[in-house]
Amino acid sequence: MSLSRITAVSGRALPLGGHDIDTDRIIPARYLKAVSFEGLERHVFADDRTDPSHAFNQPQYQGASVLLVNRNFGCGSSREHAPQAIQRWGIKAIVGEGYSEIFFGNSVQLGLPCLTVSHDDVETIMAEVEANPGTVIDVDVTGLTVRCGTRSYAATMPKAAHEALVTGLWDGTGLLLADFDQVRALSETLPYVTGRW
Repeated sequence: MSLSRITAVSGRALPLGGHDIDTDRIIPARYLKAVSFEGLERHVFADDRTDPSHAFNQPQYQGASVLLVNRNFGCGSSREHAPQAIQRWGIKAIVGEGYSEIFFGNSVQLGLPCLTVSHDDVETIMAEVEANPGTVIDVDVTGLTVRCGTRSYAATMPKAAHEALVTGLWDGTGLLLADFDQVRALSETLPYVTGRW
């Protein structure tokens, strides 16, 4: 079994208000030409960040590891580059009102947990972080809670995604590498791999 269990994330947060933030805003299409995902973090919210007041431009949020979002985050096209860019920027967990199904699935495949809290709760957490940018957010993926200051908020996540993250089953590559002798043995029996028909 993979050792890449995602059970908790703790760190400062970046509040990104607004509903229906789509993947083209997260990572504009012109940056999808690369062969790998390397460097995508430099272009996260590239068009939105032409506004100096954008949250990703603010010095007090640099180094944040928890992203706070509103409803239907990651909607639009199914590009896996969106969660890749966010994660490569340094975000290790997302807490919000809701996510596009495809964005959510792509995030789980990267080991980037997306916990859902109520509208009122995320607004309260955002307000706290805006007032006190040094506030540490504790995201308990196992227990499905988000702690901000002295308050704790209940969170949800689909059961299969939750299980995959806390057990390490999200990490398909890690699982293959953990039992690579078994993978190699099986590959030696496959004619389309060995060329022996």
